[in-house]
Amino acid sequence: MPTEEKVKGPASYFPSIEKKYGQPIDHWMKTLKAAGPMKHMELVNLLKADHEMGHGHANALVAYFLAKQ
Repeated sequence: MPTEEKVKGPASYFPSIEKKYGQPIDHWMKTLKAAGPMKHMELVNLLKADHEMGHGHANALVAYFLAKQ
């Protein structure tokens, strides 16, 4: 019987981020891209300040975004 692979790392937060903030992950990737070149914590603070996002969710999105750059 095949086992479903558990999502690990920043992507494991994606379902709860989409549910809590009502936007798909693609929206947040575009938001981060539009912010321009910034450091990790600058991007985290932007999401927290401008979008009232919690630290853990913001950190997960930024880590994922920067890993894909």
